[in-house]
Amino acid sequence: MSQLWRDQIQVFFAPSRIDFVRLPKGLKTQPQSKISNNFELATDTALWKTTVEQLAQMLEKENSIRSLKGAELSITLSNHFVRYAVIQFQQGIKDAQEFFVYAQFQMREIYGDRVDSWDISMSDWDPKSGGICAALERELVQQIQALAVRFHLKLKQIEPYLTAAFDQWSRAINHQRFWFIVVEAGRLCVLLFSNSGWKSIRNQRLLKPVETELLILLEQEAIIATQREPVELAFIFAPEHSDLQLPLESGWHFNRLPFDGILAPNHFPAPMGNTSELPAHAST
Repeated sequence: MSQLWRDQIQVFFAPSRIDFVRLPKGLKTQPQSKISNNFELATDTALWKTTVEQLAQMLEKENSIRSLKGAELSITLSNHFVRYAVIQFQQGIKDAQEFFVYAQFQMREIYGDRVDSWDISMSDWDPKSGGICAALERELVQQIQALAVRFHLKLKQIEPYLTAAFDQWSRAINHQRFWFIVVEAGRLCVLLFSNSGWKSIRNQRLLKPVETELLILLEQEAIIATQREPVELAFIFAPEHSDLQLPLESGWHFNRLPFDGILAPNHFPAPMGNTSELPAHAST
């Protein structure tokens, strides 16, 4: 069945938060109003389990209003639920399948035996740039799949927030070296592209103000990369931090996303403020 003739259910899935958009089928679809659900997490269970329960309730309610049968479900997962690694190209690897086997090996080197309970996926493999590896808890994936079966949905994709955001604006970023940053509630994710390849990725909890932790993290990653431009270019998507203030004279040039007329998907956390360059103040 053509996607034009299926309702589209798009979900942003995060700890303590779900954003839900339904796009009715047809050639000129107009999305329904976004439903945002904020809730408290249970303290005695896995981080994602309360969110799955809340999503089930939202699907049940939507199904009671109009049947969900046959609709396509797309889930964007908060970076809280994802573990990443940059897998750089290695001599001797012949194709994408061999590269995936190598990526699995690298994930085990980084994360240990925990990978046994994870589902691992790769971005499109490129012989020059390598790829980005993402790992999700297998039980979380299975629970989402079970919801799709329960409500007779076609599960189209489960996509990490970082890669979903990058895919949205990548065609408008034409630079040989740049940092791509996604900030969400309680989490910071930073990706470096340089010399035609992915170089590093960092995904960490926020324990201090964003302004403080972001600059520390970027400086650390620039040192690890063993290369530093006089002014580093960074693109940052931080819709939940509209008051974000970053130094003007810090050796970093920050640009806020969305930009270039490309809007954020409707189910992403709602952007606040304008789409110009980030507000800044001089630092000492």
